[in-house]
Amino acid sequence: MPLGTRSASTRFARLLPRVAVAATAALTLAACGGGDSDKADTAKSGETGAAAGAFPVTLEHKYGSTTIAEQPRKVVTLGLSDQDAVLALGVKPVGAVDWFKEQPYGKWPWAKDLWGSAPPQVVGERDEYNMEKIAALKPDLIIAQYSGMKKEQYDTLSKIAKVVAQPKGSEDYQATWQVMTKQIGKALGKDAETGKLIAGIDARFKAVRDKHPEWKGKTVSVGEPYEPGKFSAFSPKDPKVIFLSEMGFTTSEAYRTALGKENVADLSSERLDVMEADRTVWLGTAETEAAMKADPLYRKTKVHQEKRDLFLPYDSPDIGAALSFNTVLSIPYAIDQVVPKLEAVK
Repeated sequence: MPLGTRSASTRFARLLPRVAVAATAALTLAACGGGDSDKADTAKSGETGAAAGAFPVTLEHKYGSTTIAEQPRKVVTLGLSDQDAVLALGVKPVGAVDWFKEQPYGKWPWAKDLWGSAPPQVVGERDEYNMEKIAALKPDLIIAQYSGMKKEQYDTLSKIAKVVAQPKGSEDYQATWQVMTKQIGKALGKDAETGKLIAGIDARFKAVRDKHPEWKGKTVSVGEPYEPGKFSAFSPKDPKVIFLSEMGFTTSEAYRTALGKENVADLSSERLDVMEADRTVWLGTAETEAAMKADPLYRKTKVHQEKRDLFLPYDSPDIGAALSFNTVLSIPYAIDQVVPKLEAVK
């Protein structure tokens, strides 16, 4: 969901405070040391339960490759939704970044129970990491799949622990949930469990496609109004659009051309033609929905006049958030919430 030209959740991004990045000297000092007290701490976070013979393992990523020699004991996740796959594989990260200003262990119904009474240390917001806090946790593995981590950040973090950066060959925030989940599973030595998780989600999507063959080939667009006369349109490779495509929908050539390589394009009402589709999905709040429906230019669009548009809230229930996460934990929740609403659009 995040940045092409700006935040993918425009409503929440403007509320996010900036996190200062600590000096390299401070983090290097904090990263040193260890010993018996560190081993005691790892017991609280639990073993990853890796398969025998899973290590050493080498993973390729955006900034090269990382070899993990033995089973990770303390994991920090820096991707905005990476913690979901880690939790699904039975591991509680000791550190994670905040997104939506809800904290990674906040209210999300698909992950709340798995966190239990052991929340992680919040070590940053979006792509700004508090290096000092990360170093103080003394992790042996840092995962940053759904992130915009820069090379300088990767180099600094690599002085603390092994780092598995964004998937190779994908733009930031545009790797599929399957690719990111496989990377995480491999890093944790849990290939078999990962395969089962992915197969289970694939089966859920197939069940939807089988029930709704009429959705196959229908075009879809996904956007978010953020102030009167302005909206964001999301790339075909954005998690929200990927989610819908796995139920049979596709995007038009005009939509793909308008987005180009951007994950998010900010447009004015004069470009609402970009959003014309068999189904146009808008995320936001009751206020942004009312503003969009009151926009004279939007009221002239065919998708609105023919009642083929669908407005989904970010929260209450957390549909937009689930679509934005698009993880092995949030997808089942999103399917249960979204499918009935799509069925209601004729």
